[in-house]
Amino acid sequence: MKKSPLYVLCLILVIVGGLNWGLIGLFNYDLVAMIFGSMSFLSRLVYDLVGLSALYLLIVLFSNKK
Repeated sequence: MKKSPLYVLCLILVIVGGLNWGLIGLFNYDLVAMIFGSMSFLSRLVYDLVGLSALYLLIVLFSNKK
């Protein structure tokens, strides 16, 4: 089944967010904050996009029940 570009983008963002949380949990290292600054506009934007992507993927997951 072919996935939409929005779906793929959201999937990538959720994976990046999950890896970032793994780094925080294992090594106390926030990669997003290191790249964009701690709670800067860009880091908050990345966190917001990851959260919105997770919400979108949840909606897609439960709306595609057969």
